[in-house]
Parts: sequence; structure tokens; C-alpha cells
Amino acid sequence: MSDTNTVAANGGSLGNPKWDTWFFGHPRGLSTLFFTEMWERFSYYGMRAILILFMVAPLETGGMGFDVVKAGAIYGLYTASVYLLSLPGGWIADNLIGQRRAVLLGGVLIAAGHYVLSLPTQELFYWGLLVIAPGVGLLKPNISAMVGQLYRKGDGRRDSGFSIYYMGINIGAFLAPLACGYVGQRIDWHLGFLIAGVGMTLGLVQFWLGGSFLGTAGIQPGGSTTPEALAVAKKRGLTGGLITAAVIGAVVLATYSGVVELSPEDVANLFGVVLLVVTLAFFGWLFGAGNWTRDERNKLVVVVIFFVATVFFWSAFEQAGSTLNLFAERSTRNEFFGIGFPASWFQSLNALFIIALAPVFAWLWVWLGKREPASPTKFALGLLLVGAGFGVMIFAAQSAADGSLVSPWWLSVMYLLHTLGELCVSPVGLSAITKLAPERVTGLIMGVWFLSPAVANYISGRLAGLYESMPLEQLFGLVTAFTIGSAVVMALLVPWAKRLMGEVK
Repeated sequence: MSDTNTVAANGGSLGNPKWDTWFFGHPRGLSTLFFTEMWERFSYYGMRAILILFMVAPLETGGMGFDVVKAGAIYGLYTASVYLLSLPGGWIADNLIGQRRAVLLGGVLIAAGHYVLSLPTQELFYWGLLVIAPGVGLLKPNISAMVGQLYRKGDGRRDSGFSIYYMGINIGAFLAPLACGYVGQRIDWHLGFLIAGVGMTLGLVQFWLGGSFLGTAGIQPGGSTTPEALAVAKKRGLTGGLITAAVIGAVVLATYSGVVELSPEDVANLFGVVLLVVTLAFFGWLFGAGNWTRDERNKLVVVVIFFVATVFFWSAFEQAGSTLNLFAERSTRNEFFGIGFPASWFQSLNALFIIALAPVFAWLWVWLGKREPASPTKFALGLLLVGAGFGVMIFAAQSAADGSLVSPWWLSVMYLLHTLGELCVSPVGLSAITKLAPERVTGLIMGVWFLSPAVANYISGRLAGLYESMPLEQLFGLVTAFTIGSAVVMALLVPWAKRLMGEVK
């Protein structure tokens, strides 16, 4: 990052007393990133809240008329792609265009994709998703990286700044289902997608107008330190981009011309194989190619344990937008105290609970002091809580087995338990990985960490395809048994994992 004088000279808030504490005691540039990410999450969670409901809605109501198997495959493919594409999105920013241009380009793609989805033409549905996914992959990892660049090295406000930024994420996630869900379900599906696009557009406008307060943060590519290295990276990026575009174009052309018949389920199956191969290949290479010390290798073993635990956790948690969304629509009496609301509004509960409980958990860990549970213990607790949430849903499914609508309190309690689990896992995972990863591959391992939600979202979507093929209490029971079983295994591994972690707590 450039020095203080350079940043201040470029109009940034770093080093400028007038703007350095403007936003709740933080640099004014944080407000630019805060609202950009808030609107991006508004667009993502707004669209996600109605996506699977739109796909399974009958044609006469403006939906796609898909069966649940097909809709679940598409849902899992899309949500997994968003996280998987964060890997090339981060590389492109680091080596080719810089984080600021990556965020801007990503936002443009996201807004454009939502506007495509807002058109009442079914043929453009897949194109909308294809445009949004790489947009999120460009924006999501790079805007987070820019937050840290707003602070000098050693600035004690950095962690607090990320906490404020994280609050912006949850405000967007809270408001999105309320707005997009209501309009999409009660007025018109495509208008719901349109509102998501308008939200991202508002984020882009304020990002552009507030860019001067970011100083030089994110302007230059960070991975290439010389013109020669930058030229090589651009050549590789162009070659890879052309090959990828050629392969996608060939597949699309072959599919539309009838030469190859590929259903969404076929594409999802292939994508699952690719995810598995990439994950196994990376960790195989990591352990086989690295000249690690014994301490480093021990810590890498813990990274793998956390990776697997995270996949198990998010594969259950992320069913909020798939199986649990369908249950809210089909089997829940959607009213509180006599006031009705769309099923998609349940998607706001997690963000609401996060906003309310995150400060409580932050205080709790500090209050516990030396008694604070170790990271492996928190993972086990998170898995137990997400499993308990699905345990609640077993009873809800049994109550709805005769076709009656159940109380909304079932889903409310379930989301509360899931949020408690998230607060045990999500903040802990990133922190632990940064401490456990060997310094020379920290960036690489952090990038691959995005594979865990990608794999989890893929599994979540495929589980949604079972919604109509087995009794719901059985489906929820399997998820409960799987996650609680994983929690028990994780708990048994805690002493061993703590020894492998060494000085990392």
C-alpha cells in the first residue's frame, strides 16, 4: 500500500485528520465500501430469497414451472459458482486490473444480470445467472481486501472496521428478502429481480462517487511487482479467458443446436465432479509438493479438518434458500399475530439475529478470557447447533405431514439455532486459517478456503432435489444425524487438533 502522504494527496482519508475518523471513528472510505457491500448483499440475498420459489412456481403465475430436482440442481450450481469464481476473481484483481476496477466491473455484471432476469422472457433466465455469478466472484473477495488497505500498518481500529463492514453485509441481507421477496411473491417475480438490480446500481453509483475517499486503495494490481511480470500475467489471463470463453461458447452452441443434449442436472453433475477433483487435487498437491516442517504439516492437517467441518456446516446452513425456503412456502402458516407475509421473509431472520447477537458473542469471548473455547471446540458447537436446528424441523415436518400448515415459530427457532451456530463457526474459521496457514502460502490457502462454501452450496442445492422424493421428516432427519454426527466426531478430535495447532489458540 502507498504511504500516507500519497494516499492523502490522492484524496483519500488515510492521513487526513478531517476524514480519518469521519465514519463512526473510522476513515470515510470505509463508508464507501460499507454501502457498496451492503447493496451487493442486498442484490444477492434478495435474488436468492425468491430464486428457487420462482423456478418451481407454475408457468401461469409467471414462474419457470421446473420440478424441484431441476430447480435444486440449478440453485446449487449457481450458489456454488459464486464462491468458486472468487478464486479467479481475486487473481484477476491481483495480477491484471486491481481490486478497484474488479469491484466496479463485478458490480456492473451483477446489476446487468439482474436486469436480464427482470425481463419476462424465460429464454434469458440462464443468461442472467451466467452474468451475475462472475460479477459476484469479482466483487466479493476484492472489496473485502480493500477494507484493510484503509488503515496504516498497526492501526488498532482495523478489526473494529471489519466489524462495522460486516454489519453492512447483514443490513443488506436483512432488507433484501423484505423488499425483493414481497414484490417478487406478491406482485411480480421479475420486478423482484429488478429491485435487486436497482440495489446493485445504487451501490455502484455511491462507489463511484465515494471513490476519492479510498485514496490509492485497490488501484494497482498487487500480485505483479514489475512491468515484465504484469505483462506475463496479462498474457496468461488473456489466454485463459479466451480458452474459457471458447469452451463455454462451444458448449452453449452445441446445446442450442441440438448436437449435445445437456440438462441442468447433467451440468450440475459435471460441476460436482470438477469441484471434487479440484479440492482433492489441491490438498494432494499441498501435502505432496510442499517442503514443510513438522509444525507446518501439523497445522495443515488442522486446516483440512476445519475445511471439512466447514463444508458440513454450510451444506446444512445454506439450505435456508432451498429446502427451508420451500418448506416456508408450502408448509408454513406465514403470519405473525394475524399479519400475513411472504415466505421469503424468513430469509431475513438470520441477518436480524446476527445484528442482535454478534455484539453479545464478541463480549462473551472476551468475558470468558482464558476459559474461551478453542477453535476446534467452537466448530463442534457450531455443527451441534445447526444439527439441532434441523432437529426442530423434524417435528415441524411431522406436524405438516397431513398437509396442514405449521406455526412460523418452528422456522424462527430453527433460524435462531442456526445463527448461534454461525457465530461459532464463521468468524472463527477465517481467523484460524490465517494463523494456521504457512506464511509462504497464506494467500493461496485463503483463496482455496472459498472452495468450502462452494462445495457446501453445491451439496445444499442437490439436497433440495430430494424435497419431493422422500418424506420431509426423513430428509431433515438425515441432515440432523449427519451434522450432529459430525459434531461428535469434531468433539472427539478436539484434543488431537489442539496439539497439532501448537501455539495457535
